[in-house]
Amino acid sequence: MAQPNDHGHSHHQSPGHHPNPAENPSQGNGASHPAVAIQRQPHHRQHQHRSGSARAFRWSVILNSGLSALQLGIGFGFGSLALIGDAVHNLGDVAGLLLGWGAERLSSRAPNERFTYGFGRSTQLASLANAVLILMASAVVLMEGIKRLGASTEIISTPVAWAAAAGIVVNLFSARLFGHDNSHDLNRRAAVIHLLGDAAVSGAVLVSAIVVGITHWYWLDAATGIAVGLAVAWSGWGLLRDAMQVALDAVPPGIEMAAVDQALRHLPGVLDVHHLHVWGMSTSQIALTAHVVRRPLEVDDMALLHQAKVRLAEIGIAHSTIQLEPPS
Repeated sequence: MAQPNDHGHSHHQSPGHHPNPAENPSQGNGASHPAVAIQRQPHHRQHQHRSGSARAFRWSVILNSGLSALQLGIGFGFGSLALIGDAVHNLGDVAGLLLGWGAERLSSRAPNERFTYGFGRSTQLASLANAVLILMASAVVLMEGIKRLGASTEIISTPVAWAAAAGIVVNLFSARLFGHDNSHDLNRRAAVIHLLGDAAVSGAVLVSAIVVGITHWYWLDAATGIAVGLAVAWSGWGLLRDAMQVALDAVPPGIEMAAVDQALRHLPGVLDVHHLHVWGMSTSQIALTAHVVRRPLEVDDMALLHQAKVRLAEIGIAHSTIQLEPPS
């Protein structure tokens, strides 16, 4: 019968096979066995609540809120739809950053009797909400740009250009606050994508304002607004697609199921692997469950679990539940 260890990672105890704690002291206390220790070790692909996260979210929210207010005031005051579109995108990012900040705080909370997996899913929900906000903002900008494309609205380009330049600086600085390696955390990656996208949008608005100031081609501002809306929609669609895949428990990017299967099958004494499932517990935590058929007397159960967890951690999976079974 399978007996769970203190972390819920069960192993099969063969009839008549009773390991002697004296022969392997670590078996007398599951908490000290390497198979459990490896489960507690952080991996570069796993979620770690970094001390800089709250600071990055806080300053990004403050800076982008001020930037949005500045751009909206100048955009309406001097007639630039492109700058208004940039400001609307920034406002969407402020809401998204607030959602992401709250979700990251929730994901660090310990599991309880009701939420036994913890609150890691909150990061997935935040990423999904961020994607919807981006798409909504892009729709508003696109519709307004189409309406204004045929109109000849005069624009005072100098303040628009300065506001756009401020947008580049603020968004690049905010993206830098989140660090460089966010590829395995969809929530943080969403924040960085938003910020870098805004920096690019601000750059387009800056170029448009300079050209309008030189040529007085006022229609270019509306055209730039439409281009901004399309760029925002493209980034939002990609984020929505990724968030939906995570919400539907798809295998996380960077994990090859064939490699996972082979890593378990190549362990000593393993005959078969079935019921193999890999999914994201959050935007940065990867989990696995599997049934592993092995020869009971050929390898010690805890030693086999230890080897399995080491190999899975090397792949990027540090949350695993493995059911050991005898041959049928």
